[in-house]
Amino acid sequence: MDEKILKELRLILGNEGVSTGQSVRELHSHDESFHTPVLPDVVVFPKNTDDVSRVVRLAYDNDIPITPWGVGTSLEGNPIPVQKGICMDFQGMDKVLAIRKEDFQVDVQVGVVYKELNKMLSRYGLFFPPDPGAAATIGGMIGNNASGIRTVRYGATKDCVMKIKVVLYNGDIIEVGSRARKSSSGYNLCALFIGSEGTLGIVTEATLKLTGLPIGFMALRAVFTEVIDATDTVFQVMSSGLTPAAMEFLDGDVMAVLNKDRGLSLHEKPTLLMEFHGYSDEGLKPELSFVEDICRENRCIFLDKGIGAAERTRLWEMRHLTLESIKRSHPGLMPLIMDVAVPLSRYSDMVGYIKNAVKGLTAYVFGHAGDGNIHVIVMDDPKDRARWSLVEKANEDIVLKALELEGTCTGEHGVGIGKRHFLRIEHGEGLDMMKKIKDLFDPKGLLNPGKFFL
Repeated sequence: MDEKILKELRLILGNEGVSTGQSVRELHSHDESFHTPVLPDVVVFPKNTDDVSRVVRLAYDNDIPITPWGVGTSLEGNPIPVQKGICMDFQGMDKVLAIRKEDFQVDVQVGVVYKELNKMLSRYGLFFPPDPGAAATIGGMIGNNASGIRTVRYGATKDCVMKIKVVLYNGDIIEVGSRARKSSSGYNLCALFIGSEGTLGIVTEATLKLTGLPIGFMALRAVFTEVIDATDTVFQVMSSGLTPAAMEFLDGDVMAVLNKDRGLSLHEKPTLLMEFHGYSDEGLKPELSFVEDICRENRCIFLDKGIGAAERTRLWEMRHLTLESIKRSHPGLMPLIMDVAVPLSRYSDMVGYIKNAVKGLTAYVFGHAGDGNIHVIVMDDPKDRARWSLVEKANEDIVLKALELEGTCTGEHGVGIGKRHFLRIEHGEGLDMMKKIKDLFDPKGLLNPGKFFL
């Protein structure tokens, strides 16, 4: 990095807002994936939108790549600065700007961690529904269109973002979207930036749509002998008109790892975790009775339908920490994490195919069953090319099968580096239009380069 550029960055952000230290650069060279780390030349820490604008303008004028960074919890190499340059860390932009409880809205800077936001909002009886599990920032969630366990009822991030402030390629600042709950005014530019992984512009602030905290809830755990019985139950529950707040599938191998790592004693068989929200516990009982009937019809061998608050919290914490439990159980190995989604009617077919595709590998299958999302974690050694080629082949086969079933190559983890070569198959000529949009919004190709397009 040219010393003249570093000097200008320090004039904008102060000495404390610019780092070329080796440890800081290494921290920002990788995410949670197996993809090869790349050291940025410099890491910067803006405090507000004006800081971001001035840095982006400097980068544009000097042809320097710039990569946004939340907390690095992504799983497809999304924030890896593959062309080095400037890595922009948003941890200093962590202010909640306004809580508009009467409108069920909150204005935030993008460095806010969603879990901390929900702790604050709980005092007002409100919450931001998307729940990807990791301690993700709002900016990272917007960039990836994150979803999670509650998407089946409340939608993904795209359904909960009303308005955003964006810094464009040359440092110009625009605001898109509206605080109105609906609008038919012009192109939906807000949606264009959500899920773009910082390749079209850098989001700095957002107005989020909130939901009231449910008064009543009931959680249940259903255990099955066969995978197909569990996955068929998913389709039948969703097609019955019921509205679960969460519906998660975990195969027997996942349950075994969780038992060992978390000191639990749950059945080590295909399992569904479900949760329903309502006005009262009494009002939820008929709904739960219907779910129980569906589970019994699909040969459920154990059903715990009276899960209280403490057990509910423990079960969802267990589910969120699935990746960590799997990684701890296989020291020295790296995960390749697959993420596909298919129509609900093909969910059983997809899970059945996956179980065959990963035979002989150390693999775990689970996912957000209520919206057709499936994750597969395979643990192996990337340095053993013969072994790792089998893992990569399984990944490719699984993604291609999802596309064959009219699904998608990524349900929620984004494209990043890992899914670029599947986009042509999924989108066809639509990918050419995406590239034209990229060229329009980023004519020099400096915004998070190396992502989406090969």
